Amino acid sequence: MVNVAIFVSGSGTNCENIIRHFSGSADVRVALVLSNRADAYALVRAGRLGVPSVVMPKADFCDERKLTAVLDDHSIDFIVLAGFLLMVPPFLTARFPRRIVNIHPALLPKYGGKGMYGHHVHEAVRASGDTETGITIHYVSNVCDGGEIIFQAKTPVQPSDTPDDIAASVHRLEQRYFPEVIERVIREQF
Repeated sequence: MVNVAIFVSGSGTNCENIIRHFSGSADVRVALVLSNRADAYALVRAGRLGVPSVVMPKADFCDERKLTAVLDDHSIDFIVLAGFLLMVPPFLTARFPRRIVNIHPALLPKYGGKGMYGHHVHEAVRASGDTETGITIHYVSNVCDGGEIIFQAKTPVQPSDTPDDIAASVHRLEQRYFPEVIERVIREQF
């Protein structure tokens, strides 16, 4: 059994989708939801689905001893970032090489890096006049949004689309592809 931790900072729609995808799996189990914010709605979603959760403020998250203790307590083998807004510390990428994946709401390398998350990305896509956007699922490295790309999916951007319209199109791609790609990566590695 591969035990997965999902790191979250917000509402948790992708987190819930991933938990539901793996419920009943004989091979993969979401064993932990970890958030840096106590008010993240993802924690409520995890609780409703019977997944243990832990809140770790930034100072604790960046403390190697504290973070590794939590991950060890839940026998974590693989980590998914699903709307997690903190940089992953180097000690964690070293401990989980090619076993931490993230989803970004744009076609990297465009619109990546510090400050490029959520609505900021969709506003930048709209402002640029791009005719397409999408999602990028990538391994996490010590460079913000700089890890090796695993998968991308595209969606058109119409001239009349607002950032909210773009966000909705991108979210549909996230819901469709993220759990499947996570499952494929886990199967290839374990």
